[in-house]
Amino acid sequence: MGCDGGTIPKRDELVRTKRKRERADRSVQLAAKWRSCAISTAKLVEPVVSCELGRLYNKDAVIEYLLDRESTPNGSLCAHIRSLKDVVTLRLTVKSDFNDKKPEIDGQYIDEHDSMYVCPVVGVEMNGKYKFCYIRSCGCVVSERALKEVKSDVCHKCNKEYAAEDVIVINGSDEEVKELENRMNERRLKAKESKKSSRKRKATEVEATDGSQQTTATDIPSTSSASTASASAPKTSKPVDKSSKDYSVAKDPMVSETYKSLFTSHKSAKNRPTAHWVTFNPCYN
Repeated sequence: MGCDGGTIPKRDELVRTKRKRERADRSVQLAAKWRSCAISTAKLVEPVVSCELGRLYNKDAVIEYLLDRESTPNGSLCAHIRSLKDVVTLRLTVKSDFNDKKPEIDGQYIDEHDSMYVCPVVGVEMNGKYKFCYIRSCGCVVSERALKEVKSDVCHKCNKEYAAEDVIVINGSDEEVKELENRMNERRLKAKESKKSSRKRKATEVEATDGSQQTTATDIPSTSSASTASASAPKTSKPVDKSSKDYSVAKDPMVSETYKSLFTSHKSAKNRPTAHWVTFNPCYN
């Protein structure tokens, strides 16, 4: 069983066993999750937005997805995004000494955990080692450690008030994403019910307004006297029989003065120095 030179091979050198499935480095996955867009997998570039489940996107990628949902490769991750109203533009704090340039020397060490953004309160980097949250009402991004150490109902960055339901964990675990999804569904259901109730309220107000106007026009009696009512009522004259021999346009109350002035019976025609245009003869006038 020996080989040349008297060496004895081992079993693992002769028997080929099934190779174990290669696993991606967890630190590399975390770095890619916090640096890449969830839809396009491209590098995050401001403006950066986030959904109600805490995923990070480039705003351009979200707009492209909304315009063409079918051709988006990772469309299942953002199927809950209906419009730009479902995402919040994040207000990130850039680290002052961040260097985004690639190393000029081959083989130079690259720190995968070096992040461009940090917490404005504590100063920890936003690279996946620490939990980060954003506030839906203002979009400011802070670490969970800062929220626990400095407990307040006001944002630590912009001093705007917020509720506990407005805090969204960014790139949370499966349990946290499930909880955020339940909160999102409850929030949308409440918004839908409030929208329906507001429509019903408006319809009721319109019906009540129309009913009050009709009551004012028909049911409320007039306080004026009968003489005033009769005086304000439009006067109607008896119809004139134009076929009778005594009919005259000048005495007809239903004819305007302009029309009456065309005839010789009008008072303006009687005071003319010349004859009427119908009977006017230039040879004799």
